[in-house]
Amino acid sequence: MECIFYLHLNGLCDCGVELGVGVKDLEKLSIEELVKLISPNSDVHKELKKRKVIRTKNITGELGEYYVVQHYNNSSKQTNLFLPPPGVKNIDVLGRNGEKYSIKTVSGNNRTTGSFWNPESINDNKKTFDYLIICILNDDYGLDMILELSWEDFMKYKKFNKRMKNYQVTITKIMVEDVKVVYEKK
Repeated sequence: MECIFYLHLNGLCDCGVELGVGVKDLEKLSIEELVKLISPNSDVHKELKKRKVIRTKNITGELGEYYVVQHYNNSSKQTNLFLPPPGVKNIDVLGRNGEKYSIKTVSGNNRTTGSFWNPESINDNKKTFDYLIICILNDDYGLDMILELSWEDFMKYKKFNKRMKNYQVTITKIMVEDVKVVYEKK
């Protein structure tokens, strides 16, 4: 039996039991009703928090961190990763030998990471992390690729954003060919 997903105003039912609005009825919903389906108060968001997939309202970034940690911790070729203690800046996870990792997530056609807000340290080549992990998600928030850049790779590919006064990394074919590809969806 094929399972059909149904949305209702507070979440998702995956067992085919119609709880409210069927997927085909989404176009009948108001904008406000649609927004409730993806809001931090939705059942889906609450369930992802309960499962410790997300901790904040930054869903894209949190999903990327989750995918990276899961991949590294389930791969014999990668170091295990852990969340750092509260209050640690510029570090998203730590390796089992104390390596510091910053994780940036991009999705869809966006090929530029979020910002690195410590331009003075970067200009002075003061290493604030050992590795930059770039997690690339597809439009369905599925995992497409994980890239690992050393600090030296980061310094090579960073670009200064004059308007925002910070650094970012743009994912290019040349960069992907030059850095470590930890995972690539086939």
